[in-house]
Amino acid sequence: MKRLIYQVYVGKRSHLYDHCVESVSQYCKQHGIDHEVQKTPILRIKPDVFSTNRSRESYEKHGGFLPIFEKENAFTYWPKYDQIAIIDADVWIRPGSPNVFDELNPDIDFAGVVEREMPITDQYRQKILNYSRMQYSSIKLDWKWDKQTGGEFFNMGIMVMNKRISKYLKGQTPHQFINRPEFKAFVDGMGPWKWSTDQTLLNTWVKQEKMNVKHLDWKWNGLFKGIKDDKVKEAHFVHFFLKDKLPNRGENVKELMKYVS
Repeated sequence: MKRLIYQVYVGKRSHLYDHCVESVSQYCKQHGIDHEVQKTPILRIKPDVFSTNRSRESYEKHGGFLPIFEKENAFTYWPKYDQIAIIDADVWIRPGSPNVFDELNPDIDFAGVVEREMPITDQYRQKILNYSRMQYSSIKLDWKWDKQTGGEFFNMGIMVMNKRISKYLKGQTPHQFINRPEFKAFVDGMGPWKWSTDQTLLNTWVKQEKMNVKHLDWKWNGLFKGIKDDKVKEAHFVHFFLKDKLPNRGENVKELMKYVS
């Protein structure tokens, strides 16, 4: 089995991101996984400037494109690999963690962690309840709504896939895929999707295609300050997704690691 972990690290350098990406590099060496870090923009997905609801700053500061859609460039690697995981640059992997690819049975298209299935705090539960209503309630798919925790959606900071998912690209390049007409409102940030990332687009794609999915255990995507503090040290992968909640915005890595290791 040829396996790849793909990450995107473009833009301003960060001590936190450097530390996290290095942890992924060490993990790949441990398990014999190829590791690709994209450091320059490739797809350069642009919103329609005549219709977008996104702030001009959100795309002009990056040269007119949205870096949030860069990681889908990983799909160009399917001819070479049997399994690919896309992991955000703000994810730290605990040394000695097991191989996440071993979680994939051959019949699985996509695997990830559903946010409402994590040991989340009451505060974060309310946040994802509101978030899922805003992002998904107008998308007419089965989100398995729950009054207490909202819709069923994957956190796309960690995605693990078998090659069989590539059939849902229908021969399209990553650029063509993201620019499908049905995804235009997500890219342009229309209505409730003004602040959306690729997460809404990808969750919609997975649901639309009725993919065979696996709900990974929460330990594969422990959201720092999203899950309860006493659970963080149990996580294999710690996702520092809320920089405003981190001491010194995560730039004092030594201090931050005291909370997780």
